[in-house]
Amino acid sequence: MNLKKFDVKTAFLCGELEEVYLEQPEGFDDGSGRVCQLKRSLCGLKQAPRYWNKRFISFMEKAGLKNGAADPCLFYRTHEDSFLYIAISVDDGLVVDNKGEEIEVF
Repeated sequence: MNLKKFDVKTAFLCGELEEVYLEQPEGFDDGSGRVCQLKRSLCGLKQAPRYWNKRFISFMEKAGLKNGAADPCLFYRTHEDSFLYIAISVDDGLVVDNKGEEIEVF
């Protein structure tokens, strides 16, 4: 079996937000009372891990991987005599295959 690990350094900055608003930052307040709608996630935002997870799952589905029934952090794809497994923990991952070709293609 072949193993490779990966780390997504900007994982929490990759989430695409739906409806998150932010008050004007301190020192920028123009007195208008307006708010900002965030388009992308920020580090420290409570919703950041959830939106990162949604984007990662969407990417895996587009890549043809299925989600494990017993563990939502495990993704897999099998072909005739080869397989590819990906395990994710927050923003760190481990990729395993039996031929080396699947990892390179992925």
